[in-house]
Parts: sequence; structure tokens; C-alpha cells
Amino acid sequence: MTRKQKDNSGVLFRNQKKMNSKQPDYTGSCLIDGFEYWQSAWLKTSESGEKFMSFAYTRKEKKGVQQKIDGPNNV
Repeated sequence: MTRKQKDNSGVLFRNQKKMNSKQPDYTGSCLIDGFEYWQSAWLKTSESGEKFMSFAYTRKEKKGVQQKIDGPNNV
């Protein structure tokens, strides 16, 4: 069963195909204000030894044009 993505939410999955440190540890997608994005996350450690995640977002494009998804939260 496929669920429709809720606005201002997303999912991440462990990157099983990671081959080098520049590739993300997790990948997924999200929907922000009606626009779809690819999201990537890296597990990192600060200089003080604290672990954190770093994120990057790239808009998904369909045929070269970003299309807003209509939904109940979009006016």
C-alpha cells in the first residue's frame, strides 16, 4: 500500500549503496509547502566529539519545471 506524503514531512532510509564518504548515509524525500524534495543526510562528529546529522535538500523536478502538489494543506 502506498501512502500519500503529508505536507511538511519526509522519510529517510539508510543508503545501502554508499561507496564513499561523500555519498549520504541516508536518503529519502519530503514534501515542504507543497513542493517535493530529495533529502540526504550524513552522520558526522563535531570537533568536541558530539554526533550530529547534516542535511541537504534538492527540489524534485518534473520535465524541467517544478510543480506544486495540490493537497489539503495547500491553498
